[in-house]
Amino acid sequence: MAISSINKIMRTTAFKLSAIYLIIFSIFATFLIVYIAFNTQVLMTRQMNATIQLEVRGLVERYRAGGLNALVKVIEDRSRRPGASLYLVTDFRGHYVAGNVAALPKWVMDKRGAVDQAVTYQRLGDVDQRKQYKAVVNVYETFGGYRLLVGRDIGERETFRKVVEQAFIVSGFLLVFLALLAWLFVSRKVLNRIDMIAVASRHIMAGQLDERLPVTQAGDEFDRLSDSLNVMLSRIEGLMQGLKEVSDNIAHDLKTPLTRLRNRVEVTLASEEAGAEIYRDALEQTLEESESLIRTFDALLRIARVEAKSTQIEKTTLDIGAIAADMAELYEPVAEDEGAVLTWNSPSQQFIDGNRELVSQAVANLIDNALKYAVRHVAEQRQAQQDHEDEQTECTLPEQARIDVSVATNEGRVILTVRDNGPGIAKEDRQRVLQRFVRLDKSRTQPGSGLGLSLVNAVASLHEANIQLDDNEPGLVFSIGFLQMKPNNQGTEAH
Repeated sequence: MAISSINKIMRTTAFKLSAIYLIIFSIFATFLIVYIAFNTQVLMTRQMNATIQLEVRGLVERYRAGGLNALVKVIEDRSRRPGASLYLVTDFRGHYVAGNVAALPKWVMDKRGAVDQAVTYQRLGDVDQRKQYKAVVNVYETFGGYRLLVGRDIGERETFRKVVEQAFIVSGFLLVFLALLAWLFVSRKVLNRIDMIAVASRHIMAGQLDERLPVTQAGDEFDRLSDSLNVMLSRIEGLMQGLKEVSDNIAHDLKTPLTRLRNRVEVTLASEEAGAEIYRDALEQTLEESESLIRTFDALLRIARVEAKSTQIEKTTLDIGAIAADMAELYEPVAEDEGAVLTWNSPSQQFIDGNRELVSQAVANLIDNALKYAVRHVAEQRQAQQDHEDEQTECTLPEQARIDVSVATNEGRVILTVRDNGPGIAKEDRQRVLQRFVRLDKSRTQPGSGLGLSLVNAVASLHEANIQLDDNEPGLVFSIGFLQMKPNNQGTEAH
């Protein structure tokens, strides 16, 4: 169990990061300490050798100027001063003449010049004569066989070396301690955040699509990651909710025509007196129902393709004023047949970046929707007035159904607006009617599938356009604001 826990800890990112930081800082600290110690030792050694050489030259000059007595006098005077300097004068037999050195290896005085290694010696007058010291020395032979030794005690240098060694050891323990602190910090802060994200992810995978990754408002990379993933999760939740609603709506709205189609076929087949004419009528009605179902599924597929922002949907610079005029001219004969008035004011040279087929379909859906409900509303008003004309002293017939299509610009957007004088849409239902298969109660008796405005909403979303529904008093004002584009000679579709 302990080995398993250790392996688990060693596999964590916190442990690996802490180990990497420990190794990096250890290498850096070791290099820094060794570099400083080495260069300090070199500098101290150079200074010692330079000082010794300077003193040797001074003493030799004194010997040449005043002889042995002058040299001995200077040596005795300097030997009584406290410090790290060493002096020794011996005769040709090696006997002590002057200085502050009591004993040193015999081979040292046989050398000439600087001795290339540290020499052990005993101080003259030291209480403990067994205590050994180390020094770097320089030997010079004077006239008459007398020899002069000048040196410097290296105890300070050894003390510095020990200080460096202690600093190295303390730094090592300090680095390990700081690495443990870093590991604890990363474990408690970073890994806890990761665990929170993992827990939230498991809840989401378990079906809780409304769950979101935690955001601590710290503004760090985990918050930015959580924000991005939460936006993605919201999008996924919306798509899943839309899929559920589509499934429910298909089951509800398409069940009726399918059931009606089946019942008609069953009744026709069960009729004993059915002749060729009855069968033909049944087949024609069945064909109409089938075509209506096919159109519904085609609309669903088109909406799904548009909402998925398919890469196959190509965009170019369009003159939406020309498109609106084309659609209005197309529906003008239909409006006349229905007894409605269709007008438009759509100046050309109003460019947007979009797909011509989809934008045209959206404009056609808006005109068709406005025409259908405005005509029905005016007809109902006329009928209601005729039913109560005997109770009124003055009779005023309702106006004709009117639909107006216009295109204008406002703050960098091209606004396509379709107005009608129909029944309008209540404020609380204006966002709901943009969803698939949504049909208000008062319009369920009208033919249609409830997908027209859904396609308009999908096209607007694909083109990054905003939709606004307002009251026309009476009727509805449906506006779509597209981003305005500057025309170019190569990508603009001519009207």
